[in-house]
Amino acid sequence: MSLLKKTFIASIGLFASVSATAMDQKDFKKAFRALPTENVSERLTALQDLRYRWIMESFPSRATYEGYPGQNDRWVDNSSRAMQQRQEQTRQLLGATRNLNVDALPEQQRLDYQLLYQDLLGEVKGFQFPEHLQPITHMSGIQRYVPSVLNSMPRSKAADYEEILARLSKLPTLVTQTQALMQQGLSNGVTPPQITLRDLPRQIRALTPKNPEHSPLLSAFAEMPKAIPQAKQKSLRQRALTIYNSQLLPAWRDMAEFIEREYIPGAQKDIALSSRPDGLRWYAYKVNENTTTDLSPEEIHRIGLAEVKRIRGEMDRIIQKTGFKGDFKAFTEFLRTDPRFYHTSREDLLRDYRDIAKRIDGELPALFGTLPRMPYGVKPIPSYSEQSQTTAYYQPGSNEAGRAGIFYANTYNLPSRPKWEMEALTVHEAMPGHHLQIALAQEQADIHPLRRMALYTAFVEGWGLYSESLGYDLGLYKDPYSEFGALTYDMWRAVRLVVDTGMHQLGWSREQAIGYFMDNSAKPLHDVTVEIDRYLVWPGQALAYKLGQLKIKELREEAEETLNSNFDIRSFHDALLGAGALPLNILEERMDSWLESQVSVSVHIDTQQVEQPATS
Repeated sequence: MSLLKKTFIASIGLFASVSATAMDQKDFKKAFRALPTENVSERLTALQDLRYRWIMESFPSRATYEGYPGQNDRWVDNSSRAMQQRQEQTRQLLGATRNLNVDALPEQQRLDYQLLYQDLLGEVKGFQFPEHLQPITHMSGIQRYVPSVLNSMPRSKAADYEEILARLSKLPTLVTQTQALMQQGLSNGVTPPQITLRDLPRQIRALTPKNPEHSPLLSAFAEMPKAIPQAKQKSLRQRALTIYNSQLLPAWRDMAEFIEREYIPGAQKDIALSSRPDGLRWYAYKVNENTTTDLSPEEIHRIGLAEVKRIRGEMDRIIQKTGFKGDFKAFTEFLRTDPRFYHTSREDLLRDYRDIAKRIDGELPALFGTLPRMPYGVKPIPSYSEQSQTTAYYQPGSNEAGRAGIFYANTYNLPSRPKWEMEALTVHEAMPGHHLQIALAQEQADIHPLRRMALYTAFVEGWGLYSESLGYDLGLYKDPYSEFGALTYDMWRAVRLVVDTGMHQLGWSREQAIGYFMDNSAKPLHDVTVEIDRYLVWPGQALAYKLGQLKIKELREEAEETLNSNFDIRSFHDALLGAGALPLNILEERMDSWLESQVSVSVHIDTQQVEQPATS
């Protein structure tokens, strides 16, 4: 097969013809043996095809989100045997990729090779650390993604509901496997910090309320399509209730009791990843994995301190601009407590988010030559997770699955949701932040599906944070409080560099990290506490935002300085986003090449202008 240049739908058709169930070891070996051996270009494309199919069929939840067919009746197999098998298969793919003759590849496939090799190598390096032994945190795990996956499944016909029922019936196995991994982690001293687990039993019990009709696990059955006959609807609901009462209730209740009785009491009291077995090397790996840089934790800590100092100066300037009489601490307390900055109803909060999103959409053509076709919506974070969830997040859409992108906003605890943060947050999560970048990547017909679904944190979140600075160009931040809110969000990500490395590398306490955050931000204590606990269970992840933003800003400044009057912001953004998400090291190489091409064009145009004969 030549370099794949098909639409995502065509690719799905190709892979669906290979398998409509799981890729077992026999399937993998057969596909691996069938890889082309003569033509290096065809072999690379075939490796990408196999890697893509392997991801979709090894992790059925991802397949659901991406709209890949044949996997909606399954969950990932997290038995020891299956996990060992996946590791071995990944090593085989890495070996095959490493042995490719890169020099024989056509230029347009060099990037494909770089990404495939770097991804596989990073994944194999991670096998040395027992990440799998802490499969649940208060931020992630089956209690989070199971309801989301079920609610993302197609449900237009009876056959769709049969797949939901099949998935529900297999869910107890996933719960049991997850609990077994937690038990093993407990025995090996590998757990999330105990302090972060306090809300976990409540999250799990929220999935099985007294009234099954209120369970997030059964929400698909609340309102069914009219195309399904009433008698069939009744039958499907009854079967769902039977599975719920006989299988799901006991499984989830056992897990909640296990967490309360054994897991939380036995969990690690130390907060730092570096306190775990081989923790310093583990944290260094997480830093590299999330930032796609070679920066050390100490270097990142210093970058964070410098950014905090810089942004603090900008914030002090805004305080003076408002005419407020008082210091930084008094001003942030004023922002946290004055009723004028807060909504009194969840509905009003959501309405204002939607209004901001609509205002932004009309300004985007001035900054981007290419905009995505996929729509997006604004919804509240589900009630079962809102209490310990962050301020907002984005869930990608899928044309194949018939699902729009969603900007989820947290409407819990309204006194912790200030109006002055809403514009920056909308820019980050929706347009031109996550929705624009991810939807554009999904719509790139000339790159492999494997690349279209890539979500390198430093790029994706770095772009989201960089997008916040575009708010000025979009007509936002017109009052000093919203401008201060934008700086608060920039400060938030700078503080992350300091506190994440501080806690996991330099011995900071949780209380010290909370205090540092509060001293340098206007965010409410509830938000700050949620954030700090997030950094504790996702070591290194929060570093990606600011480092990604700084790299994108550096690339833009270099382009502006080099091209001067020939710099076109629309062309820059299109080039930056045109290959999908990329690791920062590869992004820099790509944008350097783009800049060289722009310089050549500029020189050619200038030469033509000089040589053009005068006219009268």
